[in-house]
Amino acid sequence: MSHQPLIQMTKKKTSEEESLAWAKKAYAKLKESKNIKYRSKLEESVAALLQGLGVSYEYESVKIPYTIEHNYLPDFVLPNYVHLETKGYWDPADRRKVLAVKRDNPQLDLRMVFQAPYNTISKKSKTTYAKWCEKHDIPWTSYTDIPLDWLI
Repeated sequence: MSHQPLIQMTKKKTSEEESLAWAKKAYAKLKESKNIKYRSKLEESVAALLQGLGVSYEYESVKIPYTIEHNYLPDFVLPNYVHLETKGYWDPADRRKVLAVKRDNPQLDLRMVFQAPYNTISKKSKTTYAKWCEKHDIPWTSYTDIPLDWLI
């Protein structure tokens, strides 16, 4: 008689025990938190289905990092290797993109040219485009005041 099936059964039992422990933990957490705010009606419907079937779950309980590779096309590349990015409205996705480009290309001389550098990044924020750039060590200017030494 081979010992292989006994080893496989032991591994399976441990896995089932781990699964059961996770499910009990998730169910206990679910019972404690009855005021979950779902992001959509669909999520709410799926949660109701899972609860109705007695399926344990955790809602948005873990953060999983990921990276998406893209190519950045700066608006202007000057002969002195200065890259100018021009912005009227500067949305959160574009700000994240600029940070990712700077992070992944630390040698890149990227400078921002704004139509209105003192606009706030959102209605609820006091941070302006200019302050945001300063916080992240990104040179910036207004399109009416582009320094000549940036261009030559």
